[in-house]
Amino acid sequence: MYEQSLVKTIEPIKKTTISRLNKTKKWKYGYNKENDIVVISKTGKIGEIIEIQGLRIALPLEPMHVHTNKKSKWQKIEYPKELSRLKNIFDWRSYPEDQKEKWFDYIDEEFKYRDEGFWFMNNNKPTYITGAHYMYLQWSKIDVGAPDFREANRLFYIFWEACKADKRCYGMCYLKNRRSGFSFMSSAETVNLATISSDSRFGILSKTGADAKKMFTDKVVPISINYPFFFKPIQDGMDRPKSELAYRVPASKFTRKKITANEQIEDIQGLDTTIDWKNTGDNSYDGEKLALLVHDESGKWERPDNILNNWRVTKTCLRLGSRIIGKCMMGSTSNALDKGGDNFKKLYNASDVTKRNRNGQTKSGLYSLFIPMEWNYEGFIDEYGVPVFNSPDVDVFAPDGELIDIGVIDHWQNEADGLKNDQDALNEFYRQFPRTEEHAFRDETKNSIFNLVKIYEQIDYNQEMSRSLGVTTGNFQWVNGIKDTQVIFYPDQNGRFKVSWVPPQQLQNRLIIKNGVKHPGNEHMGSFGCDSYDISGTVDGKGSKGALHGLTKFSMEDAPANSFFLEYLSRPPTAEIFFEDVLMALVFYGMPILAENNKPRLLYYLRRRGYRGFSMNRPDKVWNKLSVAEKEIGGIPNSSEDIKQAHAAAIEMYIQDHVGMKQDGSFGDLYFNELLNDWSKFDINKRTKFDATISSGLAIMANNRHLYAPNAKIEKQSLNLNISRYNNTGTNSQIIK
Repeated sequence: MYEQSLVKTIEPIKKTTISRLNKTKKWKYGYNKENDIVVISKTGKIGEIIEIQGLRIALPLEPMHVHTNKKSKWQKIEYPKELSRLKNIFDWRSYPEDQKEKWFDYIDEEFKYRDEGFWFMNNNKPTYITGAHYMYLQWSKIDVGAPDFREANRLFYIFWEACKADKRCYGMCYLKNRRSGFSFMSSAETVNLATISSDSRFGILSKTGADAKKMFTDKVVPISINYPFFFKPIQDGMDRPKSELAYRVPASKFTRKKITANEQIEDIQGLDTTIDWKNTGDNSYDGEKLALLVHDESGKWERPDNILNNWRVTKTCLRLGSRIIGKCMMGSTSNALDKGGDNFKKLYNASDVTKRNRNGQTKSGLYSLFIPMEWNYEGFIDEYGVPVFNSPDVDVFAPDGELIDIGVIDHWQNEADGLKNDQDALNEFYRQFPRTEEHAFRDETKNSIFNLVKIYEQIDYNQEMSRSLGVTTGNFQWVNGIKDTQVIFYPDQNGRFKVSWVPPQQLQNRLIIKNGVKHPGNEHMGSFGCDSYDISGTVDGKGSKGALHGLTKFSMEDAPANSFFLEYLSRPPTAEIFFEDVLMALVFYGMPILAENNKPRLLYYLRRRGYRGFSMNRPDKVWNKLSVAEKEIGGIPNSSEDIKQAHAAAIEMYIQDHVGMKQDGSFGDLYFNELLNDWSKFDINKRTKFDATISSGLAIMANNRHLYAPNAKIEKQSLNLNISRYNNTGTNSQIIK
């Protein structure tokens, strides 16, 4: 059975505290620093607290009276025919005075729902939607008429409301599947905000100027036209403009006071608010002040346009100094990485709410949101807006009355299985309808240096079996903090290590001392590879990560064979922390390390601490052929073309034998998807970008060092140092000759 992980109810605050503050209506809309929650309630009271992708959101308290109807599901509240005949405020002004009174409460309620949100019974369960979501469902006209209620959209709007409420946030970066409704929802929100904002500007960008224009003319303008008179400011210019929708004098946002007051037309204050679109470019909206920027199809910006460059420019349009005055609503599926997807991926990853700077902001300023396709796939949402994840045991019906007899998970898997003979078609399907972030950013295969079919098979398997793989995040430490004693591993969700196997107690911390130098006691069981760094900080504050990978080999010990059991990809505040991390891992497992010696500080650190015996010498030279430095610290250079080729060939052979689906139908036991993704993008001519590939390849070479020995002529004959390239179309990858 499918277990969703998109949203969960949490209890970070005592119920008594919530109740006490509810009585005095002390909960303010916005970020609550004391409890680290974002309050989206405007009533002063909060109820359920939920977490969506790391963002903790406090919903309003359920009211005494919840709107209901006979079907106990979402239905548009019928717009009185008498009012529907009124197209603008001037029609209302000419409406008989004795007839106005009966509509005041109705109009007041609509303004309240728009501001505070709306509660209704859905399948006999009290359900809250935000004011923006209410405006979308009740008053927005889309291509199919009125939108359906969907639970996925409810969570989307709640997340968006939290983005608006949080003063630290510039908006959202939404990774979506096709036909999720983002274009219509963002268009509806543009109109919703523009019609209650004065002296403001709202902008639209898309992958091309033509797409932005189409969104404006086909979505934004019709939604605006179909607003009821009490929400609709008078617009300046054409009824259906092509480039700018202007709510200018005598346009006004209407309140009950304005409606009931006997003002003259010239007394009505105008909004002076506009909505427009721009051609796609790095400098679009540069220098403008925006209340809202809608970024549609931002994962499809192709060269020379760059979504990263554009965001650096437009981000400044949303702030005055440190104060955020506008928000960005960004959403897209992803193109292939070299067609705009890579830049969007970087922006999405930089928007992780769990990774903030000291100002409490993400690196991009945005908050990332990914809603898996199974939540929002056409044809698999029931009449209550709830996704049908698993094949139902009882009759379940869609909003149009059609029977849903299969779950979306099974349906999706059937489609994916049918495309397995065409890897590029499968990857495109994954990008369009992703169940994971990995799917969303799945790249085209093309002619890869490695067998991508096998790599992607392993990635998919790891994602499917993620709950049972037994990968633990944690750190190593010396027992009682006393160095050079015993090392222990302790789980920590914020740890720097990922570990899939820990040796039995009797095999931990095994070392041999020879002539006062410590040597690994489990050298026969496996090795480590490492891509180190020497400098703690860099000018741009980025720098490559320190990478460490542990790999077993066949042995008679109680250990898996040929299995990557440890991954470390991190850049701690100082290089010394990284060095000590590496040292503790070596001691705990009792295995040697092969590291590149062009960045020698790690190797000098090991030597200084008495662990020179853990540092392997380069396997392609005998002792008397080593340089003075190589004899002193060990390691292997990365400058030799033979070494580069041998390194890539080692990974190639490992992938062929131990990654993806095997002939017996089982899968490899490499459970680190970051490493697999690094392999998938590896460019042998730009090796410095691929820390994980470098360290893992060195681990493979370390375990097979006999293949590279200068006197091992027989083995050398069987070793192909010329790395193959693969054509990854079809069922099997083919070597390009």
